[in-house]
Amino acid sequence: MTTQYGNQPVGRHHAVARSSASENVLSIIAIVLGAIGLLFLPVVFGLGGLILAIIAKFARHERLSTIALIVGAVGLVGGMALGAIIAG
Repeated sequence: MTTQYGNQPVGRHHAVARSSASENVLSIIAIVLGAIGLLFLPVVFGLGGLILAIIAKFARHERLSTIALIVGAVGLVGGMALGAIIAG
């Protein structure tokens, strides 16, 4: 049985196309955490961003994961260096 609008079968659902933003959720969160880690608590936020970026890169193969890895590493190391400069 087909519909009156074409030859598509009735009752079958088509796969919903995922947007690019929904495919990069972990990477986007990791970028935000890495940026926050540059200024506040780099061991917590920078490391959290780095861990999420690694998961996004190797488990989910997200497109923005390489950028998230870089921002997470800079947030962790740069935040610690910035804290050491300010403290000393």
